[in-house]
Amino acid sequence: MPSVLIVDDLVSIHEMLEAVIAPTGFKTAFATDGEQALARCKNDKFDLVLADIDMKPMDGITLLRQLKASDPGAVVIIMTAYASTESAVQALKFGAFDYLQKPFRVDELLATLRRGLEYRNFQAAQTVAASSGAQGADLEANLLGQSPRFTKLLAQVRKLATVRTPVLLVGENGTGKSTIATILHAATGAADSALVRIDCALSTEASFRDGLLGQNGEGGAWVRQAKGGTLFLQRLECLAGGVQKELVSVLRNTAHGFRLVCTAGCDLEQLVDEGKFHDELFYRVASLPVQVPPLRERAEDIPLLAKHFAAQAANPAFDSSLIEFTEDAVGVLSSYGWPGNLTELGQVISKVVAGAETRVVTSQQLPLRLRDVKQWPTLGEFLAGQEKQYVDQVIHACRGDKALAARILGVELVKVA
Repeated sequence: MPSVLIVDDLVSIHEMLEAVIAPTGFKTAFATDGEQALARCKNDKFDLVLADIDMKPMDGITLLRQLKASDPGAVVIIMTAYASTESAVQALKFGAFDYLQKPFRVDELLATLRRGLEYRNFQAAQTVAASSGAQGADLEANLLGQSPRFTKLLAQVRKLATVRTPVLLVGENGTGKSTIATILHAATGAADSALVRIDCALSTEASFRDGLLGQNGEGGAWVRQAKGGTLFLQRLECLAGGVQKELVSVLRNTAHGFRLVCTAGCDLEQLVDEGKFHDELFYRVASLPVQVPPLRERAEDIPLLAKHFAAQAANPAFDSSLIEFTEDAVGVLSSYGWPGNLTELGQVISKVVAGAETRVVTSQQLPLRLRDVKQWPTLGEFLAGQEKQYVDQVIHACRGDKALAARILGVELVKVA
């Protein structure tokens, strides 16, 4: 029998909630304050915690934060009596599964409890699958590096591979965010589950309304395809404002059915502060934000990565895995800024190896733009040559606000005009 711990300082609320919840098959338990709730959770395992936000001496937000600190998988639903969404968004920020605004309808309460229980069961099943899988081998095979920044990232990804909480990957283009999303999907999804990949910069608002939002907040075809697997929303900062608001209701109704992984190329929280990104959507997707470092901040990894890309390249004369880079070539590769990150490095190494006549690559065989500091491109110049369509889509998504588009892209837009 599923269990729910009800935390409220009014005994009358306990009695009312028990009368409503108990007949639906939930076992109920009670606490009158946050400290008592923490003590009960140490001794007993509850599937759900339903807690009021306005309690003394420990309020619901403090209780939430302490519960999530001790058990990141805890499913906590916050009750708030305030008419504004400010306290509800704050609860989402600290990891609440959902919130209910008093006075709430009985059907709304029961629907939220059912969603919470489904999420709890889904999370538990996927955690077992992840712990028995071979995601460690996948990590080592697909994420390469030994630098401090990379080691920290690897530890975060390894931990994320065992939980179902929504993940936000933040970083520049080409840093490996898609690879991480694929690894997380493989670690916690069933073998035949789908990874549904949606690029918010390249999809139209009409396609979002059809594929993502669907009818009555229940989600469209993309959401149905992702059930049991992963919904992967790339470049979330480019999602149109109207779609952002509607996506919140879709996630409330369906997020228990799939893993949600999003990527962003800029600081979404700053956009929230400026009123340019929906606050509740941000906290629903960003409970576990991960910074993916650019290649220039992990230059120690470049020799290893160059060797890896060389082994994958094709050379008609010899086995490309035997390629060696001279000390001066390694120096050039390590000094260059790599505005296109791993994508650009892979392209350069593949082209050099394909045309190499010997198994030893010197600096003179590397492109001039790498060897001559004066010719190093900015990120904007690199995007201008590589991803003009993406730049145009970002400007369009920002409704022509080029200053905002420039901050999202991390470039001077004059460079990509």
